[in-house]
Amino acid sequence: MEERTNFAVYCIEEYKAAKGLNGKSVIELFNHYKVIDYIHDYYEALHTTGRQYIVDDISMYIEARQASLA
Repeated sequence: MEERTNFAVYCIEEYKAAKGLNGKSVIELFNHYKVIDYIHDYYEALHTTGRQYIVDDISMYIEARQASLA
């Protein structure tokens, strides 16, 4: 479980840097759209990809969740 938690932190930091957000904003966004659950559920696939793919994938996931919640 520690590996998945460390990976989730990595994803948060990379997303934060790529989007120019602060940590609090990213945590609020990830909590609202359940991104941490997504990262944990798809850890096996995501952790084998690169930084840009991860950021893009999380962005697409959030956009899909926004559309489904609208």
